[in-house]
Amino acid sequence: MLVLLAFIIVFHITSAALLFIATIDNAWWVGEEFFADVWRVCVNNTNCTEIDASYKDYSTVQAVQATMILSTILCCIAFLIFVLQLFRLKQGERFVLTSIIQLMSCLCVMIAASIYTDRREDIHKNNAQLYSLTVDGRYGYSFILAWVAFAFTFISGLMYLILRKRK
Repeated sequence: MLVLLAFIIVFHITSAALLFIATIDNAWWVGEEFFADVWRVCVNNTNCTEIDASYKDYSTVQAVQATMILSTILCCIAFLIFVLQLFRLKQGERFVLTSIIQLMSCLCVMIAASIYTDRREDIHKNNAQLYSLTVDGRYGYSFILAWVAFAFTFISGLMYLILRKRK
């Protein structure tokens, strides 16, 4: 049982780390001359511009920012509640509250990545016009990590739902 508990804790911490990296790092959309995320756009690794209210599609970017931050916060809260429930729940009870919060985190990261996938072209047209760049590029590793974090938080949420406290 101790090995299972250690695996669950490591899995949850890995999920949180993936969410932090995907939220913070600047590699959601990369091209030959630029890389961009939901916070800023960098051209030639030197000219970085923050995305602010003057940005054309700012409300879409803001929705992605908010849901990624919320997902990261919910994942951390779920871990803290899991640790509290580990010592407070009676033997044989399930970690339902932890599971619900972790699945909400999963939903938030899915919403953020889905919005970005759907609106990516609109978001980066503004960049192309500002810097005389092509919109051509590819999804960066932060975007891929967001989808991996979605899978990890979903599996983690299901594990908590199924998990019972045993001796």
